[in-house]
Amino acid sequence: MKKILFLCAVCTLLSLQQSDSKEIIDQLAFSAGIQLNGSDPSDIQVKDNRFYDRVLKDQSLGFGESYMEGWWDVDALDDCMYRIARASLQSRFKKSPSFYWAYLKAKLLNRQDKSKSLDVIRQHYQLGNDLYKAMLDPTMTYSCGYWKNAKTLEEAQLAKYDLIARKLGIKTGMRVLDIGCGWGGFAKFISSKYGAKVTAITLSENQAILAREVCKGLDVEIRVQDYRDLDEKFDRIVEIGMFEHVGVKNYREFMEICYRSLQDGGMVMLHTIGSNESVLNADPWIDRYIFPGGQLPSISQVGKSIEGLFVMEDWHNFGTHYDKTLMAWFKNFDSNWPALKENYSPEFYRMWKFYLLSCAGAFRARDIQLWQVVLVKNGVLGGYETVR
Repeated sequence: MKKILFLCAVCTLLSLQQSDSKEIIDQLAFSAGIQLNGSDPSDIQVKDNRFYDRVLKDQSLGFGESYMEGWWDVDALDDCMYRIARASLQSRFKKSPSFYWAYLKAKLLNRQDKSKSLDVIRQHYQLGNDLYKAMLDPTMTYSCGYWKNAKTLEEAQLAKYDLIARKLGIKTGMRVLDIGCGWGGFAKFISSKYGAKVTAITLSENQAILAREVCKGLDVEIRVQDYRDLDEKFDRIVEIGMFEHVGVKNYREFMEICYRSLQDGGMVMLHTIGSNESVLNADPWIDRYIFPGGQLPSISQVGKSIEGLFVMEDWHNFGTHYDKTLMAWFKNFDSNWPALKENYSPEFYRMWKFYLLSCAGAFRARDIQLWQVVLVKNGVLGGYETVR
């Protein structure tokens, strides 16, 4: 009898805890304009009641993982995530032990040193060229497009390439270094259109193989090389979507390497996603499942890294363009899923969907930014003419 009473008491306690969790999550969702099990496309539909405790306990990580596991769903995931980001719901949670552990690791360890830099390559960029061919535009560009006058994803990516070339004043015969060259789209563009001599480096063998095919016949050399091993001079240096993997402990070294690798008067293009706040660790779900060791720089962190080295001549924010870019990527990914599912699991589909659409929502909410920063060794005499 005592055993039965004890079990009843435990069940009652668990029920009360779940009820409390449900009420807290319900109130948080409501403050963001989301109704649990409501009728709006942005309303979360809870499929498993363990969802409430999971989110309270593991916060961002539990929210993403429970979506991957099918514990909840929503018709308009991008708008749901936009509302969550716009309401800054994450800031209303008490920091969990896992947050402090991640912070401690980021504080004490260099998660982006030479050996650890390969973690994101293995987990993300080596997934398979079939995935990226299906998701990206024909130029195979995996960074924010410039949609000012563009109507298609390919037009937006070519416009972005041309914008960078014009901002840097790239001319025939210039030696250009492309750090983190992806599948060679930018190297091909500036070599074929502007006559540049390009050295492009990546840590991904998959990317290098395809990039060499893409740039065949052009004055482009594709290397599998770490930026820390560079020892030569260039007229221009371009980084497109790679700085997010450098890490705050290495920002200064990265800039010093760029400085010594430039001719006098040389220019650097920093094209990076940026954070509104200076932080040491990334979103835990993104860190575990998408970009291990990834870290978004803040304005002050970038500023500190260039102090005494470069003159900052231009800082351009077009973060809202990333929303449109990500939505286009998801449309491609989703429409090509019938062919991709031969090589990827249903859980991967939900993981990738959550990644693309949650990021779209975050950019839409202005929670994260996309910057193009022009840095010049010794500055431009007479002043820099802004290009848009």
